Amino acid sequence: QVQLVESGGGLVQPGGSLRLSCAASGSIFSISTMDWYRQAPGKERELVATISSGGGSIAYADSVTGRFTISRDNAKNTVYLQMNSLKPEDTAVYYCKLRALTMNGMDYWGKGTLVTVSS
Repeated sequence: QVQLVESGGGLVQPGGSLRLSCAASGSIFSISTMDWYRQAPGKERELVATISSGGGSIAYADSVTGRFTISRDNAKNTVYLQMNSLKPEDTAVYYCKLRALTMNGMDYWGKGTLVTVSS
């Protein structure tokens, strides 16, 4: 069984920075692709960033490219999202997801951490 716990959210002023962490339990973290999603009030959940199991393949949503950085530490079973130059439109609950290893497998989600960007 995999459990994911996000942390690092909070209130930050526009232009500020936050670093989110997602700690995973279980033994499959190091072989799994990890995603960060976010969901703003009244909007659908959207994919923000993706990192492959070894960290060699990374992708970002256009809206965060150049401002956000995803990384992982497989020794610590943790994935990070460094968020810089934050904007009010980045306000959302941020979730990490461990992708299923097979087509019929299960994705695992954390419960999310709230990021509020406001002056």
